[in-house]
Parts: sequence; C-alpha cells; structure tokens
Amino acid sequence: MRRTFALFVLLGCAIGSSGLQDSCGAQPEAAAPPGAAGCGCGSPRRAAAAAVEEEEEDGPADKYSRGANGGPHEAQGEERKMQSEMVLISGGEFLMGTDDPGIPADGEGPQRLVHVDSFYIDIQEVTNQQFQSFVDTTGYITEAEKFGDSFVFEGLLSDSVKNQITQAVAAAPWWLPVQGANWRHPDGPDSNITDRLDHPVLHVSWADAVAYCSWAKKRLPTEAEWEYACRGGLKDRLYPWGNKLNPKGKHYANLWQGDFPNHNSGEDGYIKTSPVMSFPANGFGLYDMVGNAWEWTSDWWTVHHTTQQQHNPTGPLSGTDKVKKGGSYMCHKSYCYRYRCAARSQNTPDSSASNLGFRCVSSEQR
Repeated sequence: MRRTFALFVLLGCAIGSSGLQDSCGAQPEAAAPPGAAGCGCGSPRRAAAAAVEEEEEDGPADKYSRGANGGPHEAQGEERKMQSEMVLISGGEFLMGTDDPGIPADGEGPQRLVHVDSFYIDIQEVTNQQFQSFVDTTGYITEAEKFGDSFVFEGLLSDSVKNQITQAVAAAPWWLPVQGANWRHPDGPDSNITDRLDHPVLHVSWADAVAYCSWAKKRLPTEAEWEYACRGGLKDRLYPWGNKLNPKGKHYANLWQGDFPNHNSGEDGYIKTSPVMSFPANGFGLYDMVGNAWEWTSDWWTVHHTTQQQHNPTGPLSGTDKVKKGGSYMCHKSYCYRYRCAARSQNTPDSSASNLGFRCVSSEQR
C-alpha cells in the first residue's frame, strides 16, 4: 500500500488539481514567487505564508571559513566515532511555538507555555560513522534498503543516474525517487560515504532512527524537548543564536544560498551536508540544530495545540505523520523558511530522503 503512492506524495508542497494535501503546509509561503511550489525543504514521503521579519542584517555574509565560523569538528573527530557526546539540558519552562508564524498552516502557533523535565541530548546529529557502527553490530537493514529506493535532490545526482529516471512530480521536480539510494549511497547508487563519515546519516526513516536510538539506549526527542534544546536558553528568538540570520556577517548554519532550486552558491562552504559541528554551537552547546539535515522527533503530527500550560507534552496518541524539526541544507527563505526553532514539518514514518536525519536524547546520562 505505501509503495503505491510514493510518487504522488513525493513532495506535497503545492496543492494542484489532484487535490493532494500540502505536506509542508496547506499553502505556499508568501515569500515564494507566484506559481512556484511552496517548499524547497522537502517532505518527500512514502504513501499512505507571510514570513517572520528578520532584524536588519550587518551586511552580506562572508564566504565561509573555518576560523570565522569556529567549527571544532576536525579537532574533535575521534570523540564522535562511536556515540555522540551528550549534554544535560536542565528542565524548565519556555515559550513553545510562535504567535507570529512564518508558515501558519504548519501549526507553529499559538505560542504556549511548556515545561520539560531535565534530559540529555546528543550535541550533534548522528553521523554516517556512528550509524555504520550500529549496522555492523546489529546487521540492521534500513527501510530505504528494503524498499530499494529513496528520494534524492535532483541537483545531487550524476547525469547517468538522472537519465535513468522517468518519473517525477510536476510541482516539485527537484525531488526524484532513485533506485539504490540509501544511507550508504546518499546521492544515488554511484555515490558513497567514504569521505562523509563525519556527516549526518541520511535516508533514515523514523523507524530506522528509533532502532538506532534504542540500540544506543537512548530515544528520539519529543518535539517540545527538541525545541527547548534548539532555543539554547534564548526567549522568543527565531534561530538558536538570536534573530539575525548572519550575525556580524558570519554563517551559523548550513543553509541554501542563491536561487532555489537552480543554484546554490555555497557561501557557507557547502552545497549539501556539512560535517557535524562545522558551525557554532548554541547556548546549550548543541550543533546544527537548524540546517544541515532535518531531524525526526517522536511526536505524531498535528496542527492543533492547546493554549493551556503543558508539562512534558508528547503530541497526539496516534497519527499518520511524524514531526521533523530544524530544516536542512536545502532550506531557503523564499521556499522553505523552516530553519527556525518554532518551525516544523512532517513525513510518514517510513519516508526517507537525502536531507533527513536525527539525533537522540536520554533521560539518563549515557
């Protein structure tokens, strides 16, 4: 059943004559050009708005440099081989969501007071090398490997692979179902992860992420835990570091620069994923909370939220889609303004794509 509809819901970011529900929001973002599909972030999924204004920038962001951005990943690479370092996030109250949503249809509002208990969280996204350790130990086979394909951004594919693909979705032609694409072959069957062991693992479904976290004696974060961690102790700010996208002209996340989906100028140093911890950490010491790769949470998707104060909310008891947070290297304000802490999107639990990963949390120190 789920395979039957894969191409039809490849990226539900525009509502066409088919009447498909927009999986990234019921309407295109206001910043998108007329007639354009409304979501470059991508919600490639297997079957079953007026933007928030940023504060005045200091000027064009500088080209990426390791010194300017302060990424420590090279020096700390050995520490991340087996499992991620975790930090304690002390419990407390915070304002979840926003009353000034960038994409109202995504259920970013209303803003509500939420309390979460203390928890530990990975300081980084799970890497290819860490996932490889899991697979080597358990023999685990991901859902993308079982189904034989996964969704890949068209701009990453070689011509030889691209020429073999005849199916796509008119509303989102940049997402293609690729035979042989999976975590080992993130850009199609002729790619590999040899030089990307310290990049976030991709093409993992929600079930794959749960399996890894369980093996590591951890779990996926709730949406509330994830957002509390993303905010890094800041109150009512757009990004993990504040309201300016490029403070003092520096890049703080791996996002899309240029004309989506035609050209990524790579001013932040990358045109696809970057090694984890390449950009500055937030106030809690967490890296890549926005950009780089979308991250699964444990919550089922809903756009209806109570305004009453909540304690450790876990989302609906059931649903069809799971919440993902943080945006990815494909996010650009004109198409996917979802690299904000309050932003959110969703996918069916068995979906996988070349911009979707995860990190784990735990109620106890690991």
